[in-house]
Amino acid sequence: MSLATSWRVLVNGLDASDRMNPYIESIETTDNAGGKSDSASIVFDDTDGQVKLPTKGDPVEIELEGVSVFKGVVDSAESSAARGSGMQLTVSCKSVDKRGKVKERLHKHKDDATLEDFLKDAAKAAGLKDVKVDKSFASIKRPYWSTDGRTFLQLGQELAEELGATFKIQGDTAVFAKRGQGGTPGGGTMPTVRAIRRQNLVSWRITPKETRPRYAKARVRWYDRKEAKWKQEDVEIGNAPGAPEVLDLPAAPRATQDHAKDAGKGRKTESEREGGSGEVTLLLAVEARAEGTCEVIGTRPGVDGSYRIESVTHKVSRSGAETTLSIKQPQGSAGSDDRSAE
Repeated sequence: MSLATSWRVLVNGLDASDRMNPYIESIETTDNAGGKSDSASIVFDDTDGQVKLPTKGDPVEIELEGVSVFKGVVDSAESSAARGSGMQLTVSCKSVDKRGKVKERLHKHKDDATLEDFLKDAAKAAGLKDVKVDKSFASIKRPYWSTDGRTFLQLGQELAEELGATFKIQGDTAVFAKRGQGGTPGGGTMPTVRAIRRQNLVSWRITPKETRPRYAKARVRWYDRKEAKWKQEDVEIGNAPGAPEVLDLPAAPRATQDHAKDAGKGRKTESEREGGSGEVTLLLAVEARAEGTCEVIGTRPGVDGSYRIESVTHKVSRSGAETTLSIKQPQGSAGSDDRSAE
């Protein structure tokens, strides 16, 4: 019995779908916005132990309805069974091969350079072919950049947290994109998915407005060498109406005023993202991408509106196909119920 939608799995660049088809039971892929590697799992009916164990590190690409939804490598294979049921083999994949040089500590520095130049050098040292840096970050220039003995994974994640970016590795390419803007590193726009009640929306659990207070502003300290004293840089965020003013005070000071401004903007991006959260499940939507936009329609006032997609999970089995979106950063009418009380 085949899966509920069209699919294709490539292993080492070769189409293995026909060989898998008699035994495959389900496919699940997850596309994360950063901080975690993308993942996938393929479950096989292995009743007679007929499925060959895959080789760890083999390149894998998964397509659903003709769209590539995962690129990575084989990470592990797990056999499972219980009394009264058959055996299954679950093959787990990750977008990052952590056996490679991306886990190797780097000791590199670059003077008077842009972020893009620094990251490209570090990516090359980590064994990657390229890194795509969002144009809003690419030209950030500092007198000194250093890996400080961090792995490329650690370096990218820490810089992303500081600057308000999304960092992830997909296959042999790294991506450093602006967080929460719905754009691609090249300046394009990420897809928008519409979740419409009584059409493709299967279920939802959404908190459109978080009750904890948001920071009103980020305040970052930096050292003015000319005046030989500490100064501070404030970046307005905007606290929730009626809430007391709360400051976000990062512990680590910055070396220059520009460095402090960049860090403050990063804190603002993260604060805005945490304004609300939730999860929606739709009929399979292969166009959905992490950092894209989800428009919730037809639920209720205050919940309907636009949200940023934090992660996308596609689940395909013999009985059906669905997409679950983890969402944050409510926009537009989301989080606001302006109806008059009666």
